[in-house]
Amino acid sequence: MMKKILECVPNISEGRNSEVIQKIVNEIKKSDGVTLLDVDPGKATNRTVITFAGDPESVITAAFKLIKKASELINMQKHSGEHPRMGATDVCPLIPISGISMEEAILYSKKLAKKVGQDLQIPTYLYEHSAKKKYRQNLANIREGEYEGLATKIADKKWEPDFGPSEFEKIKKSGATAIGARDFLIAYNINLNTTSTRRANAIAFDVREKGRILRANNSLTGKIIKDKNGETIWTPGSLKHVKAIGWFIEEYGITQISMNLTNISKTPIHVVFDEVCKKALNRGIRVTGSELVGLIPLKSMIDAGKYFLKKQKRSTGISEKEIISIAQKTMGLDEIQKFNPDEKIIEYRIRKNRKKLCNLTLTDFLQETASESPAPGGGSIAAYIGSLGAALTTMVANLSSHKRGWDEKWEEFSELAEQGQLYIIELEKLVDKDTDAFNEIIRCFRLNENTSEDKRNKTDSIQKATLNAIQIPLKVMSTSLELMNLIQTLVQKGNPNSVSDVGVAALCARSAVLGAYLNVAINAKDYTDLSHRNKLLKEASEIQKKAIKLEAEIIEKTLKKIQES
Repeated sequence: MMKKILECVPNISEGRNSEVIQKIVNEIKKSDGVTLLDVDPGKATNRTVITFAGDPESVITAAFKLIKKASELINMQKHSGEHPRMGATDVCPLIPISGISMEEAILYSKKLAKKVGQDLQIPTYLYEHSAKKKYRQNLANIREGEYEGLATKIADKKWEPDFGPSEFEKIKKSGATAIGARDFLIAYNINLNTTSTRRANAIAFDVREKGRILRANNSLTGKIIKDKNGETIWTPGSLKHVKAIGWFIEEYGITQISMNLTNISKTPIHVVFDEVCKKALNRGIRVTGSELVGLIPLKSMIDAGKYFLKKQKRSTGISEKEIISIAQKTMGLDEIQKFNPDEKIIEYRIRKNRKKLCNLTLTDFLQETASESPAPGGGSIAAYIGSLGAALTTMVANLSSHKRGWDEKWEEFSELAEQGQLYIIELEKLVDKDTDAFNEIIRCFRLNENTSEDKRNKTDSIQKATLNAIQIPLKVMSTSLELMNLIQTLVQKGNPNSVSDVGVAALCARSAVLGAYLNVAINAKDYTDLSHRNKLLKEASEIQKKAIKLEAEIIEKTLKKIQES
């Protein structure tokens, strides 16, 4: 299951006092389960944009602490700046990044808004996707009149806050805030081999949703065409959810199409890149590369890489690192400055830097296993053997996808290779999870038992950890058995020159099942829920029997193919 990641980008009304900014930012730094991604203060605007992300519950907890601290340290009665604002925390958007739907993000935004309104007594408006009323979707409508007009606004029934008080005297120090779920916004620039801002703008107008003003005879200097109401008519561009303009960057000596992509699920970055390439070529101009300003979700890079691979009729069943590299090279993300996935991809920025077994070299992993430490042990090794079987299976699918004379089959084998990659990822995770499960049992056995309650808690913790130590190898078994079905498909359909590799994959998968079965059996001895224990052992036994039978069938077919070739 994909980890749930929610991003939060609160804008606070302080951009000049670094001490105040730091105290507010520290609320995020001190919060568990979130990672601070960026702090961008602006002196002219007297505003700081703070970006952090993490699991949803931790994010809204941290956001609440930040809003509380901002209301304590920022006095809106004394605030001035170039940017529109209505409160100490002017706006606090929540953006779903991965593993979480917009609907879930809306629920979290409402939960946060309610808590801010009730506990902090700050007027809170729901906006964007969270808005209860259509006219409140646009932040500009909510913020119209700014802080100076807030006393009149919140007294108006139409603009009564969704949560919190409507009496200005109670909130004149903190002002109001807007909280809502919105789509992820990508700031993206595409580089052109021209110094002409006019031509760059022409391409920008070709693609942006707003398009360009309609003129007589489609001439640049023609008369502006208006409708019967006297309103200017616009010809829309080719891409929805895209704002764009052309500009000249003196530092680089080139023009760029500077864009905001406001809904990347509807108009993804790779579609934008290809469309700009096409429109530029129509005007005799070449795209030379592009630039990401800020961060990008992992899914956007994966989708882009797979899109460009499919255009080449190449297998998409390759590693995540290779897919990202394809996207990076194709879109020329390194042209202006080095694109570092670890710094630019949100999920990579927030992942923990814990030492993982699968990140060790083969030699280090061998020696770690050989050490006198009891973990990693047989369970982790069983999972790793299974992942090797999945890797071999995926290799054969990729070789089959690119086999000379099999061009019409590339997509079929690409899909099989993608399935193989999923098994690699799952089994690789289980290598570490099995060792973690063992270590958790050891930790539970070391818990105090000074009181009768301590003893009960210790017993419960040990049983919970023991159940997990059964379920992890059981997952290795079921995953490896599923893998064997994919292996059987490739024995029948795959590149005959690689059939021995598929046979070895079957041996690995079967060994993973049997090795994990031994771990289920030994850990089940200490599980005291007899009914549940027997159910788990029965499930494991059935998987083991199926794997042995399936392996025999696969090896028989493998040997037959070898003899026939």
